[in-house]
Amino acid sequence: MLYIAMGTLAKEKAVKIVMLGAPGAGKGTQAKRIAEYYKIPHISTGDIFRANIKAGTPLGLEAKRYMDAGGLVPDEVTIGMLKDRIHEADCSEGYVLDGFPRTIPQAEALTEALAAEGTKIDAAVDIEVPDEAIIDRMEGRRSCPNCGESYHVRYRAPKTENICDVCGHALVQRADDKPETVAARLRVYHEQTKPLIEYYRGQGVLREVDGTQEMGEVFEAIQSAALTGPGDWS
Repeated sequence: MLYIAMGTLAKEKAVKIVMLGAPGAGKGTQAKRIAEYYKIPHISTGDIFRANIKAGTPLGLEAKRYMDAGGLVPDEVTIGMLKDRIHEADCSEGYVLDGFPRTIPQAEALTEALAAEGTKIDAAVDIEVPDEAIIDRMEGRRSCPNCGESYHVRYRAPKTENICDVCGHALVQRADDKPETVAARLRVYHEQTKPLIEYYRGQGVLREVDGTQEMGEVFEAIQSAALTGPGDWS
């Protein structure tokens, strides 16, 4: 159970959270804040892929073959890497999933895998932002190709222009952050990923948050929804 004690959120069980929202809605940023607050790992599919490929694991090598050929990595490979990751010691108190699941079949596979262990997702947090606001946001995003840290020219600028605060590498604008690419990504999101909102609503764990607010306000709204929304962690 999660409960308030002297203004501090405490937890009595592992907390498993899925972040939902369109690309550019801010779910990655909020996932990191949630992870820091609850002291649980922030797990993104990109991080999982990079770690497995770098380590040369069988699943990582299989994923790399598909990626090098320009194809999509099959769900069973992604889910296999995810299952390995959430069984690591740092996930014993829970985790925040960012970028997975992306489709109903992936969500169903995750639900099945967790159910086999007698557990489930505790909350699916949907950060809602209009498409036009997302296009404006993503046009200003910059990322570090060396360490993966993310920035924004207006909302989260680096201390030195176009230089990563973490490792000092030059920042870049990813091709998929350009307006025409963002519009295409949003079409895919509405077709494939947005149905997850109704999937998790049906499971009673959906938390919907207005993502057009300031980042701090969005985080506070997530905390409030997590404690008072339908399907409370209990």
